[in-house]
Amino acid sequence: MTSTVPSPPPPPKIEWRRAWRAMRRLIADPEQDQTMAFEVIGALAGRDSERLFERFAAHPDGRALLAERPSLLATLSDRASLRAMPEGSLGRVYAAFMDAGRLDAQELVESARKSEAARRPEILADPDREWFADRLRDMHDLWHVLTGYGTDEAGEAANLAFSYAQTPLRGIALILFGIVISRPPDGHTRLGWWHYLYRAWRRGRRAVWLPAIRYARLLQRPLEIVRQSLRIQPPHDVHPEGMIVASVYGRRVEAVGAP
Repeated sequence: MTSTVPSPPPPPKIEWRRAWRAMRRLIADPEQDQTMAFEVIGALAGRDSERLFERFAAHPDGRALLAERPSLLATLSDRASLRAMPEGSLGRVYAAFMDAGRLDAQELVESARKSEAARRPEILADPDREWFADRLRDMHDLWHVLTGYGTDEAGEAANLAFSYAQTPLRGIALILFGIVISRPPDGHTRLGWWHYLYRAWRRGRRAVWLPAIRYARLLQRPLEIVRQSLRIQPPHDVHPEGMIVASVYGRRVEAVGAP
């Protein structure tokens, strides 16, 4: 990275209609329409993404990471190395989480590439901003492990609420709005469901700012120690009644979660 970050490009136009259509498709079929999440966020990016990038570039660790531009995707894709890490370590738990769910870090890359948002010229024109956007994308499943929220729809919703506290993007807010106006999970009241998501959001607010964390240095460490160092409250402290594992439409589903 050069000594100064290039001036920001003009912010993209905010497209509420496009975002609303994409959000409705995502809520209707979250399994098949992952790309729509990127569409919603891209359509409403405006200055939000630039504000996050500027905060990252102003952070001491963020500046160092920008100078090096390490590939988080490459680190998280080396499943053999992650599986060889100590039992209970963040890296090994992440590998087990991905194996159990038959997930691949590359899947998010492919979903993002299918979205129009991935072709935004203001991102592609600057290697620093493109690298930062990729890094935010690649942290998603790692945050599932750090929070313990599963890959069922309720788990994804809680992880989004946590993520919104960390990365306040209009697109994430709109997706959460679509979730909260839908039917709550079976056996839960609407108010109880909202309170559950609020606690997930508050958990994200209380944690350190995760985009600037050097995850490669934490993967060998015990997950519980990593959570403590990042001020991420243990799942049982945030949700003493237990984690909700369900579809947001009330259909009980199996989930992959982290300890």
